[in-house]
Amino acid sequence: MHVVETALREVLVLEPRVFEDARGFFFESFNQRVFQAQTGLNPRFVQNNHSRSKKDVLRGLHYQIAQPQAKLVRVVAGKVFDVAVDLRKSSPTFGKWTGHELSAENKRMVWIPEGFGHGFLVLSDFADFLYQATDYYAPDHERCVMWNDPEIGIQWPLTGAPVLAPRDRAAPRLREAETFP
Repeated sequence: MHVVETALREVLVLEPRVFEDARGFFFESFNQRVFQAQTGLNPRFVQNNHSRSKKDVLRGLHYQIAQPQAKLVRVVAGKVFDVAVDLRKSSPTFGKWTGHELSAENKRMVWIPEGFGHGFLVLSDFADFLYQATDYYAPDHERCVMWNDPEIGIQWPLTGAPVLAPRDRAAPRLREAETFP
């Protein structure tokens, strides 16, 4: 596995070793020992999630204020633009973002630590998005920040208006949102 640092020190892009031949391919999407040796992190995943979204669907920016989740995310069909935003007020990168294209073809993964908001935009006709989380889904603690908050300034690769869930459409700006200390 090759670890690529991003503009936000704690967010990592992971490129697995892929073994391909005429039959197809194989790679380890996660190996605890390799991940710990390469990153110094030792997450314990307790929940795996799979979502399918259509082209132009934008999900996010989501996080849990209590029971925060670190996530390892990847795409197994299609292509997305994946974003992490630092929501820790004490961080020198508070309100900053990093974005990366994830696809079935490039097989990249992104590590998103606790304290970060997360979202993605589907660039292909559809995308199957998988993520492992270090804590359980807690709907009472779920929060959202406006996907297009000008103070964050995410450069989404939009070709038109995104398809949003009602909660994403009504999300507060960062300055009004409940964030981490």
